[in-house]
Amino acid sequence: MSAPLRPRPAARPVDAPAPRFLTVGVIGAGRVGAVLGAALAAAGHRVVAAAAVSGASRARLALLLPSVPRRSATSVARAATDLLLLAVPDDALAGVVAGLARSGALRPGQVVAHTSGAHGLAVLAPAAEVGARPLALHPAMTFTGTPDDLTRLAGISYGVTAPAELRPLAARLVADLGGVPEWIGEADRPLYHAALAHGANHLVTLVNEAADRLRDAGVGQPEKVLAPLLRAALENALRLGDDALTGPVSRGDAGTVERHLARLAATAPESVAPYLALARRTADRAIAAGRLRPVDAEPLLDVLSGRDREVAA
Repeated sequence: MSAPLRPRPAARPVDAPAPRFLTVGVIGAGRVGAVLGAALAAAGHRVVAAAAVSGASRARLALLLPSVPRRSATSVARAATDLLLLAVPDDALAGVVAGLARSGALRPGQVVAHTSGAHGLAVLAPAAEVGARPLALHPAMTFTGTPDDLTRLAGISYGVTAPAELRPLAARLVADLGGVPEWIGEADRPLYHAALAHGANHLVTLVNEAADRLRDAGVGQPEKVLAPLLRAALENALRLGDDALTGPVSRGDAGTVERHLARLAATAPESVAPYLALARRTADRAIAAGRLRPVDAEPLLDVLSGRDREVAA
């Protein structure tokens, strides 16, 4: 004889105030989900279940949320009576939300939040249609999926998109995570995310490109050369904006830039196009900021245009 079905907890009315400490489930124990789950638990919330598929995700769950049982996504959604946190890849998010809504695992009044920077509330429409309350909650931080991440959460910003009635709860969650909310409009989510990706992800590529070219030049430990220079450049850029620009492009040193490009073409031709793109944009910003006079920029722009035509050819 089969065991009787356990009754589902009664749904909380949509307009009822949320309890001080929430019952939370996490779907996606990747680098972001496992860390935020651990941070919510440290803040006093009850993380009752998590879904982790890959071996790496299961290892993160064991490391960061060792007492939280691993369950299927639908089981996690049913257990998360107050807050369901979806920390899955951007392109998978719509399918996960639609599947949970079809399964009947979501309920009225339950907050369904995702951590995607690129998406807003539209991707959560299937959850909203069954009465769940949608929330976009993106931490503006890079994650490694280790306990070290927990020490980096204090003071970071969260890109939040929320219905008006959910803003107080969203602000409280961000405060519990030690962060600061930045309210992002639904239509502005792609631009918000593009800005962060452009700054952080492309920075990693740029730093590694610089390190590779230093190795090509015979430098054995490029990180020692780059570390003080890049730290100073980043701090100056954040403090001074375009006034922090230095170097041959900002001075209009066309001959120096031409020699850079010639040597890059011979040593690492794959670096020529990125150098050209960044040099052109740097020149534009230097001119707009008054750091480089248009008349002084002309020889430089001629060099960049000529090399650009060579790359295209």
